[in-house]
Amino acid sequence: MAWIRTAALTFVIVLGALIGWAVFLPGSHTTLERIGLLGPMRSLGLPVAEAESGGGGPPGGFGGGGGGIAVVVKEVGTQEADSRLSAIGTSRPARSVSLSPEVTGTLVEIPVSSGDWVEAGSIIARLNADQQELEQARAELALRDAQSRVDRVAQLRGSGSASQVQIDEAELALSRAQLDLRVADYELGRRQITAPISGWMGLITLEEGNLITANSAFARLDDRSILLVDFDIPERHVGLISAGDRLRASPLSRPGEVIEGRVRAIDARVDQDSRALRIQGEIANDDDRLRPGMAFRVQLDLPGEDMPVVDPIAIQWDRDGAYVWAMESDDTVQRVRIEIMQRRDDAVLVRADLEAGTFVVIEGVQNLRPGASVAPRRRLDSSGTELDSSETAQTGAPQSEI
Repeated sequence: MAWIRTAALTFVIVLGALIGWAVFLPGSHTTLERIGLLGPMRSLGLPVAEAESGGGGPPGGFGGGGGGIAVVVKEVGTQEADSRLSAIGTSRPARSVSLSPEVTGTLVEIPVSSGDWVEAGSIIARLNADQQELEQARAELALRDAQSRVDRVAQLRGSGSASQVQIDEAELALSRAQLDLRVADYELGRRQITAPISGWMGLITLEEGNLITANSAFARLDDRSILLVDFDIPERHVGLISAGDRLRASPLSRPGEVIEGRVRAIDARVDQDSRALRIQGEIANDDDRLRPGMAFRVQLDLPGEDMPVVDPIAIQWDRDGAYVWAMESDDTVQRVRIEIMQRRDDAVLVRADLEAGTFVVIEGVQNLRPGASVAPRRRLDSSGTELDSSETAQTGAPQSEI
């Protein structure tokens, strides 16, 4: 008798499972029809819903008033896809000068040291200038003598004792003496090296007593308060970058450090050999932690393409790839293939035949097949906010007739 009770219990469980399958999963009707069980279930008065004909919604009252499979749909929005350009560049100071003398001579004084900050106009080094100092002193004496002569002639002119010729000769001699002094001052100034800009001294390799020529590099002076970073971009990005655009630079030696900067200038032409365009960016170096010559990874955000954006839970997969169930205007659904382009925290940007405002199914997808009728029990806009009754009416939700 035990086996009879076991068999009866098994039969009841299987029958209950089949009835539940038919009632709650309209997608099972095709299989039940094939094995000949769907008709008898309906003849017994079981609440078996029509999956596509719209006769009697699914249990629980989720038919939305129009029949079909109960679903939750969400509106497709659009967002601009991120388009990020990355390149490697090398930094250099905003201003840099190689210091060298104008003449050959012996270094007699170096009042600065390597690494010092110097102001523009400061004397960096002096060369021996004994001869030039003598010439300057001689020119000053000649100038004083010429000036005295002009003064005497002027006095004689007042008494009528000096002719116009004497006056002209005295003034000419004064002008010549002034010019000679200017020449002497110029030659003396050439015997010293002066900072043309404010900046940091590089390494000084020469010492006092060394002979230096006009072709010798004494040191380099850099203003590195701002660093320029030169990098190349492919020609396909030409026209997408403008001077003043923001950029981010990270030293390759410290990849976790990000420095905000901007595009300073763009080259006038594309290099025909590399098919690349040279870009000049600038970054601040107020704390003087960076040095010219460092390599940087530069990133720029370029204008992106407007793409459809869908909720991640709307995306389904089969052997052919990803797709979503899009709801048509007649409340039927169709499978739309998508190509996932970018993933974000709460949305996925896709390339697909989807227009903004189209609704895709995010709940109830397990019961769907192409052409199936649906009855949205909730409609959400692209931000996830539930549409109220007036908005639902505008978007084509089923309305009950009075």
